Amino acid sequence: MRFALRHSTLALTFRDPFRIARALDTGHARTVIVELTCAGWPEHTGIGEGFPDAYYGETPETMAAVFPRLLGALEGVEFDLGDLVSSRASLERAAAAFDLALGHNGAAKCALNIALHDLAAKQLALPLYELLGTSPALPPTDFTIGIDEPAVVAERAARAARFPALKIKLGGPQDLATLEAVRAIFPGPIRVDANTGWEPAEGARLLPELVRLGVELIEQPFPAHRLDQLAWLQERSPLPIIADESAVTIDDLDRLVGVVAGVNVKLAKCGGVGPAKRMLERARELGFKRFLGCMEETSVGIAASAAVAALADWVDLDGCLLLADDPFTGLTLGDDCRWVLPASPGLGLVRRTPHA
Repeated sequence: MRFALRHSTLALTFRDPFRIARALDTGHARTVIVELTCAGWPEHTGIGEGFPDAYYGETPETMAAVFPRLLGALEGVEFDLGDLVSSRASLERAAAAFDLALGHNGAAKCALNIALHDLAAKQLALPLYELLGTSPALPPTDFTIGIDEPAVVAERAARAARFPALKIKLGGPQDLATLEAVRAIFPGPIRVDANTGWEPAEGARLLPELVRLGVELIEQPFPAHRLDQLAWLQERSPLPIIADESAVTIDDLDRLVGVVAGVNVKLAKCGGVGPAKRMLERARELGFKRFLGCMEETSVGIAASAAVAALADWVDLDGCLLLADDPFTGLTLGDDCRWVLPASPGLGLVRRTPHA
């Protein structure tokens, strides 16, 4: 089949400065939105998003450079949307074709994979979760707060107190003071994410304090390649250690068995909604706790992620909530902080007009 692609880079502004241990840009980000059409299904357009993270070697420019190669890989894929079984098989063949055509480049693959799923679901007149065979009953999302002065983090935590859990970015000299300030105003579960920013001695020193403060989990305390350090801390920790930067695709899971208690799956890392579903299912088979995360993306990336959120134990799908302006409508956060999956075909999203 012949596909045509249009893509654009969106400049995103955060509601609040957002800093993590390995990135200092606090105010803005860039994401890539794609629109996919097919001559065989001319009445529909699929929308997708890929959030490029320089940590994984991607920028909007690298994504634009590899899109033609990925698009060319689709030409050799046989698509059959006659029923759900054949449709799902077709989409899996497309994801496999992307991987054969190009290694890595998860955000570029993600953008096209989401768009292809959105297009197929629209063609079948099904919401995305029905195409995937997942449940619309989702765990609630937490809310993430970036690194800042402890009093500033606590003030933002107070504003986000409606969420059942908070995810606090750490990786600096004031980590303990920050958590003390948050715990003073927030009684619920706290999840901490050091984004590779700790040394083993620091992790060991902080561990009893994290237990005392009621922290629920520790995400990626050490560098991605230091599986020995992750295993060392997990052996000593009553809290689950969650691999994020160490768990990029499904191929990383087997080597993490016996190293950490859980993994963080993100569409922009693993290549889209189909690969994320398979990664979550494989992680469950291997006995991992499953954390479904996101980048600082629009409702497109969050809606696609939410379609597989029922497969996760914990959900961190707040990317679009961090933005000053989300350019898409159609995804609703319930009063219980659970995303309400649209019942309309595909992702169920509409792009705002510039004056809206």
